[in-house]
Amino acid sequence: MKQELETKEKLTDIQKKPFKDIEAIVNIYTSFNNTLVHVTDMSGKTLAKVTGGMVTKHDRLKANPTIAMFIAKRISEQIKELHIKSLYVRIRTKTRNPAPGPGAHAIIKSLSREGFKILNILDTTRNPRGGPKKKGGRRGRRP
Repeated sequence: MKQELETKEKLTDIQKKPFKDIEAIVNIYTSFNNTLVHVTDMSGKTLAKVTGGMVTKHDRLKANPTIAMFIAKRISEQIKELHIKSLYVRIRTKTRNPAPGPGAHAIIKSLSREGFKILNILDTTRNPRGGPKKKGGRRGRRP
């Protein structure tokens, strides 16, 4: 009788044990033509990936903030199954661009509304220091 009680207590302890707060990295690449979201674990293994073309078939809408909200919804569904609650966000855009595309802000806002804890937002856009000559020739681009 005592053994049965002890095993029942152990089973209830195991069932009550909450999931650990698992962290992931959300890599957002936004251009003015498309939006890509790639979720990896801390070591870099892919957990989920959604692009604008997977949500809509209209080329002109792939970089739209509304489509970015749908991308965030799909991503959140996929990573909630993996019990991920905290996110590090890395935003990247085309090299030399001063600002990210229109979808980046909408994705972060949607993910925070879905209940994810955003720990850090980092801009990882590549910026050349000197490097090769810009296109446009000696006198630059003219109208």
